[in-house]
Amino acid sequence: MSDKPQGRRFQLPEHLKAYQGVWVIVEQERGQAHSVSWELVGEARKLADKLGVEVGAVVLGADSPDLNRICGEAFGFGADVVYKVTDPVLADYRTEPYARVMTDVVNAHKPEIVLLGATTLGRDLAGAIATTLQTGLTADCTELDIYAENRSLAATRPTFGGTLLCTIQTLAFRPQMATVRPRVMAMPDRDETRIGRVVEITPALAEEDVVTKVLRFIPDSAQNEAQLAFADIIVAAGKGLGKPENLGLVWDLAKVLGAEVGVTRPLVQAGWATFDRQVGQTGKTVRPKLYIAAGISGAIQHRVGMEKADLILAINTDPNAPIFDFAHHAIVGDALQVLPALTEAFAKRLQVNRLAS
Repeated sequence: MSDKPQGRRFQLPEHLKAYQGVWVIVEQERGQAHSVSWELVGEARKLADKLGVEVGAVVLGADSPDLNRICGEAFGFGADVVYKVTDPVLADYRTEPYARVMTDVVNAHKPEIVLLGATTLGRDLAGAIATTLQTGLTADCTELDIYAENRSLAATRPTFGGTLLCTIQTLAFRPQMATVRPRVMAMPDRDETRIGRVVEITPALAEEDVVTKVLRFIPDSAQNEAQLAFADIIVAAGKGLGKPENLGLVWDLAKVLGAEVGVTRPLVQAGWATFDRQVGQTGKTVRPKLYIAAGISGAIQHRVGMEKADLILAINTDPNAPIFDFAHHAIVGDALQVLPALTEAFAKRLQVNRLAS
């Protein structure tokens, strides 16, 4: 089933053998599903095929045409069955009702693996569910697999400040739970011809039993923050730029390319940029089509946040910098000289293309 080292020998207790299937809790707000959910459905498909079980997608919310559309999308991305959980109280995310409902649904249908996106919502819900179910939860995973020896989930994540990767198993408890950051897993192809079963679940919830109330909804698009996780092009800066004034060279190139600007953790700590632009283990995980790393050494803490970019161009004066070990293209040189040259070259090329069109 896996080319990983075999898992520890362990005999699953009989009462846990009833747990079957790989689930993804689909994150949706106001009729829009978060892309990380579909990334996880694609990953769940791989895990389920190794286990010989079904992929389940759990969609919670108030009943609506948008919710039905999301259920259809789940099938297209690889789900075999959708658990459609509807109640007016579930219209907006709140920890208490969502956790209560998901605990009941898991206990009733017994999935062996439950995956969620490591978003603000997903992290909150995952912790609440795992606590209530008294099971294990591995957070911020970078890789998921199945151990052939005992059919357990092998959840890999950075540890010790990002200097090591460890693989965690939840042996004696079910379900096995994990969260994965957006853009860590590849987006699966969508097959609009796929269909599956829908299991309708209507919990009996009462609004007066929920302490928290939603006063206002502010979408991400209305916030003045970088959206690194969804950028196609990112120009990122590290300590190699020397001083904060030189960060303007990164912004100049990003403006020409229509890119977002990212930074390493030391730059945020030094006050050069805000946290929403930090890429790495303690920042954002990104998967752009192009990642330009200027003056970045490539330490593991940063690498885990950007190594799955389609194309990585690294600029560093040190020919032995770790980032050159995994970058697709390398420029050994001073970023302060290379960045203006790239900005000028891209500007001329784009101008030619515009004239040609």
